[in-house]
Parts: sequence; C-alpha cells; structure tokens
Amino acid sequence: MPSSSDRSDAAAASASVTPRTVPAPDLRLPPEEPAVRSWSVTTLPDLLRHVHALAGEPTGRPAVVAVDGRSGSGKTTLTRRLAALEPGAQMLHIDDLDWNEPLYQWDHLLVEVLTRLRADGALEFSPPAWLRHGRAGAITIATDAPLVLVEGTGAGMRAVAGLIDAHLWVQTDYAVAEERGIGRDIADGTNGDAEESVRFWHDWQAAERPFFAADRPWERADAVVCGQALPGVGPDEVAWTTRPWT
Repeated sequence: MPSSSDRSDAAAASASVTPRTVPAPDLRLPPEEPAVRSWSVTTLPDLLRHVHALAGEPTGRPAVVAVDGRSGSGKTTLTRRLAALEPGAQMLHIDDLDWNEPLYQWDHLLVEVLTRLRADGALEFSPPAWLRHGRAGAITIATDAPLVLVEGTGAGMRAVAGLIDAHLWVQTDYAVAEERGIGRDIADGTNGDAEESVRFWHDWQAAERPFFAADRPWERADAVVCGQALPGVGPDEVAWTTRPWT
C-alpha cells in the first residue's frame, strides 16, 4: 500500500481541471465526526482519476477502493456512478457480506475476502450465513476486474486499513440520511412495513453509531465526498475534498 505522502503527491498530479469551491452547509453530524468546511466541485471522472492516482496500478490484482459512510449517506449511489465510468469495474457490497451476521461483528469476513482478493486477483466466496440460511450463490469478482469498489457501512474500517488502496468517506446530514434510509427500506420492503422499517433503523443506529465513534474511519479516508445535493452543484458533478478538511 503506498505511503500517505506518495498517495497525496500522485493524487495532486491527477487533477485535470481546477475545481471550484462551494461553501459547506451546516450538517447535523454525530459529535465525533468533523464537518467539512468547504467542498471542491469537479466532474465525476475527475474524482475517479483521483481515486486511481491514490490506488496506483497493482500487479496481478484489481485496485481496491473502500466507499464508506453512515447508513443512507449515498454510498451506493456514488459507487454505482463511479463503477459506470470504469469498464470492468466491480462492486463488493457489505450488505451481501454481512447478511444475517450480528451487527458490526463481521470484520473477520471483510479481512478474509480482501486478503483472498489481493492474493488471487479474483474472488468467489460464500459467506457462512448464506450457507446456514440456504442462500444460494457466492460473492464473485472476476479475474480481469481493474477496480473493485467495496461499498457499505464499515467498508473502510480500521481492520482492513492495510488491505485497501484508497478510501472514500461519504458525509451527509443525519436527518437526510435517516429520511433516505427509512424511505428506501419501506419502498423495497427489506425490513417489513413502515413501522418495522423505522424500528429497524433505530436498532441499526444503536449499533452503527458506537462502531463509527470508536473506529473513526473519516480520520483515515483519503477524500470525503458530499452525499447530498448542494446548491450550485450540477447533476453530473460531485463535491468532495482531500486532507485537511477540518
């Protein structure tokens, strides 16, 4: 894994245009997470170039990039947008890996799959809970994937700091994230009806908040990406910033 200084130098050299700056709105965040003071606005391909500069060009395996953030922050949307720009890029969803596992007690699974992926350049892994609960199939990453985006809460956890090549943290106002998260669950019926979805959200937060308060992934992130709409930022643009953002 490149050193912090090497990654910063390479990333700085990757910029294709001078970004413009927009002020950051007052985001309601848990007290331990610092808010970004201002955002740089670029095209999404510029962010992808930055990610590649951070990750380098690993030999015999894909570049591994964590897209982390709180529930409802916009991680999946950002990941899909980035993957769509990169032919052959694949996504590894934490929701698949931690399916039916105790909340935030699945770090050993993420360590295992990333260790295998880095060693083999590919992956075929059936999580233990899939086997226990009769879920067919496996999490697969093809041999020729140039980039793997590991997406989900905890994707950049401390346990895998040495197994990822770049790390994005997605920051979003808590009320915005809550509205998204509950609305999403109600719409797709993942956690039952509206009442059950609200209950599940609060049960999840009871585990997620102390996990992030202790793990503090934003302190290790290479860049922070705004996960919500901002005035003056177009639909084909993205607001983000690099160190230091506080």
